[in-house]
Amino acid sequence: MTQDVKPTDAAQKETVTLIDNSTGKSYEFPLIPGSIGPKVIDIRSLYAQTNHFTYDPGYTSTGSCQSKITYIDGDAGVLLYRGYPIDQLAEYSDHLETCYLLLKGELPNAQQKGKFEDDIRHHTMVHEQINYFYRGFRRDAHPMAVMCGVVGALSAFYHDTLDINDPQHRMIASYRLIAKMPTIAAWAYKYAIGQPFIYPRNDLTFAENFLHMMFATPCEPYKVSPVLAKAMDRILILHADHEQNASTSTVRMAGSSGANPYACIAAGIASLWGPAHGGANEAVLNMLHQIGSKDRIPEFIKKAKDKNDSFRLMGFGHRVYKNYDPRAKVMQRTCHEVLDELGVRDEPLLQLAMELERIALEDPYFVEKKLYPNVDFYSGIIFRAMGIPVSMFTALFAVSRTAGWISQWNEMIGDPDQKIGRPRQLFTGSPQRKYVPLHARG
Repeated sequence: MTQDVKPTDAAQKETVTLIDNSTGKSYEFPLIPGSIGPKVIDIRSLYAQTNHFTYDPGYTSTGSCQSKITYIDGDAGVLLYRGYPIDQLAEYSDHLETCYLLLKGELPNAQQKGKFEDDIRHHTMVHEQINYFYRGFRRDAHPMAVMCGVVGALSAFYHDTLDINDPQHRMIASYRLIAKMPTIAAWAYKYAIGQPFIYPRNDLTFAENFLHMMFATPCEPYKVSPVLAKAMDRILILHADHEQNASTSTVRMAGSSGANPYACIAAGIASLWGPAHGGANEAVLNMLHQIGSKDRIPEFIKKAKDKNDSFRLMGFGHRVYKNYDPRAKVMQRTCHEVLDELGVRDEPLLQLAMELERIALEDPYFVEKKLYPNVDFYSGIIFRAMGIPVSMFTALFAVSRTAGWISQWNEMIGDPDQKIGRPRQLFTGSPQRKYVPLHARG
């Protein structure tokens, strides 16, 4: 088939014409403009008109929904939440204000912000019986396995807000998920290391509370560093949403069946757990361990440039961003602030990471191919410096992304065009054949 783009009628609506070269027939499909970004071809009637489907593994050229939440221009290195550039939000906003923005579409005024923070603060505790639920897991269970189970089980404890057709129920469930996810993640960490659970405190900010639940013990007071709290808050903002990625699409797909929000977010956590999605910052540290020392960096740089070598520099470049990841610029500055605050610049692995960053930013090969350090490169270093174990990296990602997941889920429920997800396939198996009785088979 070939295609042409042409305007139609007085309204000047554009269409795309597909021509089937085998039959000579032509078919027209509308072009739908977004507020920014490329227009999309509306192919909802493609099968009815042509008896053909599209084939698009990974859906890299397919828009599955309309959304007003997040916009990415990978070529220009742009990431917008509800129209606001990510660097401005990371610089001037805080995580809960960003959550409000993602959920409701606008930045809150002072009264709205105060009420939202108060509502979230009073939902941070989990049902006390969930405390016993943790004990059913092995001590060496991965935190993401624990989070999948606990978040999925929330619907058994909070079944008073499971009517997805009730906007009030949806909003209460949204608040609960945003508020309780740090508690669930911190408790997964505490359970793994054999320490007692630390309950949330209403006098702390969202980021402070999370760090306190992670690192405090009943033995002595724990004071949260303002620098580390600010760094954690920025990390939460930078990872809060990222358009229709694998985990967000999973949340929408699960939600399209009418599943309750806790089940949908648990599905998103399971998708995020995959090493190709949420495990990138863990892969960065594994790579640094593989390199081992600064004097071996040239050897691995050479391997990364060799097309015949399977080695890749993890934490450099991005599938979406073909320019500098806008989140990485903020994370780079945050990384150096954290290292200075903790006084760990002499730690060998962190020195190795900083030297690798310097070389990659100056090497013509990486500059020409725009293989800049991405957000995962810096977040892994920050978490390492904070003393957060590698097994918790993706769990922290889930804490942050919950705001985006639940905002996308709410948007999907309210979309009049929403249908249950049902991708088609290109069948390449055996054609119909006759059953052969067992005794007659060779």
